[in-house]
Amino acid sequence: MSNAAPPRKTPEKPWRTEGTPEEPTKWPGGRRPRGGWWGLVVAAVIVFLIAYGAVSYYNRGNEPTISYTEFSRQINDGNVKTIYSKGDAIQGQLKHAQAKPHGGGKYTKFKTQRPAFADDKLWQNLNKHQVTVTAQPVVQERSFLSNLLLSLAPLVILVVVWVFFARRIGGLTGPGGMLGRKTPPRPVELRPGIRRTTFADVAGIDEVKGELDDVVDFLEHPDAYRRMGAKAPRGVLLTGPPGTGKTLLARAVAGEADVPFFSASASEFIEMIVGVGASRVRELFAEARKVAPSIIFIDEIDTIGRARGAGASVSGHDEREQTLNQILTEMDGFTGSEGVIVIAATNRADILDPALTRPGRFDRVVHVSPPDRAGREAILRIHTRDIPLAPDVDLAQVARTTPGMTGAELANLANEAALLAVKRKQQQVTQTDFSQALEKVQLGAERSLVMPEEERRRTAYHESGHALLGMLQPGADPVRKITIVPRGRALGVTLSTPESDKYAYTEEYLRGRIIGALGGMAAERVVYEVITTGSESDLEQVTNIARGMVARWGMSERVGRLSALPSDAQQAYGLAAAPQTLDVIEIEMRRIVDECYEEACCKLQDHRSQLDALAEALLINETLEEAEAYRIAGVLRVRKND
Repeated sequence: MSNAAPPRKTPEKPWRTEGTPEEPTKWPGGRRPRGGWWGLVVAAVIVFLIAYGAVSYYNRGNEPTISYTEFSRQINDGNVKTIYSKGDAIQGQLKHAQAKPHGGGKYTKFKTQRPAFADDKLWQNLNKHQVTVTAQPVVQERSFLSNLLLSLAPLVILVVVWVFFARRIGGLTGPGGMLGRKTPPRPVELRPGIRRTTFADVAGIDEVKGELDDVVDFLEHPDAYRRMGAKAPRGVLLTGPPGTGKTLLARAVAGEADVPFFSASASEFIEMIVGVGASRVRELFAEARKVAPSIIFIDEIDTIGRARGAGASVSGHDEREQTLNQILTEMDGFTGSEGVIVIAATNRADILDPALTRPGRFDRVVHVSPPDRAGREAILRIHTRDIPLAPDVDLAQVARTTPGMTGAELANLANEAALLAVKRKQQQVTQTDFSQALEKVQLGAERSLVMPEEERRRTAYHESGHALLGMLQPGADPVRKITIVPRGRALGVTLSTPESDKYAYTEEYLRGRIIGALGGMAAERVVYEVITTGSESDLEQVTNIARGMVARWGMSERVGRLSALPSDAQQAYGLAAAPQTLDVIEIEMRRIVDECYEEACCKLQDHRSQLDALAEALLINETLEEAEAYRIAGVLRVRKND
């Protein structure tokens, strides 16, 4: 099936777009800008007139005008060296400086005017006193062209400074001159050899691609839909955690359909001048309509699309709301023949304004989830296409050990592995490089920290407590690695990851997570009868799990089957649990955590010999891999089928 775009009114321009300017000689939006350019022209004219007047004034020279009588006296005294005459106007230079007629210093160059009635035989007198009569003026004056060029210099400097600051601030046009709107993104012709992003570059989210296939088909064959009276979605909202590929999907839709793609971040519409954001929205949609069918992509739309009335200004008419209102108006004004589809991305769909997500605007919501194991393997294969892999690299194994990682995180993992191979001067990336890159990404970079022996031993028991409880607890995630090498902010790390992706958690599993997280603190209590600050991150994890169990997932009999803690969107409308309910939530959270802590302490006391064995092995080896850790602890590793 051909991906060629339908013929347009201007087929001589094969548009391939990524949202950069194409025609700088044309006015943005097809009309002459106002404000900034006219201000520049007026300022330039004023500067030119002032500069020309100043140059002309200073060009006149500062020689004094003396009386003709004084001139005749200086000739008779033999003090005149040279003169130049044009008509009755005379310029001259004295041999010896004389005091100015009205004070203020002395002069040697002068000018005077010979009276028309004078009959003093001037020429004979000049010859008598050997005065030289020159053919060139004594005081040279610049020509009109020279004055013009000199007066243009300040004007050129003004224009250069104006353009420099205008570009840095973001535009010459719009309200407020340089603080006005920016030039909207414009289509460009794709250079030869540059391949556009298509669905072949997207992996791990096949179900999402299926949702967008009909959008691509509409853009490729709009006439077939019009004949049936069908309309394509006017807007598609992509939601999901950061890094799952929402922006990549939007580009792939445009590349697959081979239509212009306009990309902008929602924050780029907002300015400190009210009305600029709405103006930019109008320009963006106008540009997209000119080259329809096309796609507009707005990233992080929650910046301007928050529910109105939540945190608005006192007047309720701030810049953010005006921009949102303009987007709503533009989307509502579409007709089926325009062929402009808006794709937006956000990871906070719950806080968007209901008017934005109603049918007729963003009438299709597509949730982009982190990929499953097969999806992660496909993503890794895409991101390692240009990386030379050693024969021992097993991307399927890497995918199994990276549950929950998004496409962006997997791309970063592949890049970190390649960086490690370059540092080691290898020709190929090995499985060891991937393993160590995964440790760096998940656990943090190693720190060269010399700890006292007593603190090092306490850290070994702390991590052994985490690991042993993870091994003993039914249904817990398998322990993959234990280390007392400082990484990131932690003095030691115990890495546990599930055998396969999990999408729902039982109460037993969550209690096991709490017990495992409290294992470090419990081990310190059992062995040393002390509590250290090393459990800070563990307690944060425990608190979040316990709060979710009680207030969100209905795992407390006293609170009941309620979602007692509201989401951010509900808080915006002032909905919250009653104070009595909050007290009950706190009591239940403490009960669950205390029960899990006591169970953790009891299990470690019952298996003290295994705890000591793990700690001693860590002190010797510093790092224990999965198989070795289970062997030392004497726990049978039960593997589940994936």
